Amino acid sequence: MSSSTSSASVQSLNTLLDTAETLCTQRGRRLTPIRRKVLEILLQRQRSVKAYELLDEIRKVQPGAAPPTVYRALDFLIAEGLIHRLDAVNAWAACMDAAGDRHDILVICTECGAVAEFSDPKLHRQLAQKVASAGFVLNHHETELRALCNPCHEKQLAHGHTHPHSHAHS
Repeated sequence: MSSSTSSASVQSLNTLLDTAETLCTQRGRRLTPIRRKVLEILLQRQRSVKAYELLDEIRKVQPGAAPPTVYRALDFLIAEGLIHRLDAVNAWAACMDAAGDRHDILVICTECGAVAEFSDPKLHRQLAQKVASAGFVLNHHETELRALCNPCHEKQLAHGHTHPHSHAHS
């Protein structure tokens, strides 16, 4: 990474953290140092991160940190719309556009943990209708899709791996 790329990414990280701080302040909430650090780690990683990975990172700056410290910070950041809870992979990822539109679809690479977030209200409505026709109601505004990002897919193809699980429906 060149120094100009490095300084641009630091500036971008600082901008995202400042945006999060501003959003919290506007809502009468406080982005404490530990909450800010958890968000910073997630923003830096730009992929899904497990709670104990976060705890290991937090302990580098706060040696006595315990799991509840991280989970409380995660709960706050979720409530403020700054991160996503990824049930499909039991991890968390930063919302890269917290001040923008709500994301209703999250695509998670099951190999490397990369996350793509986007909004498609029409698709979301169609999915809700399909779910309703099966006798269910969507109870969460985000839909998670497990997938392989292109680099991981290419890597699997190069090693001769194909999708291991398929269903034949009659």
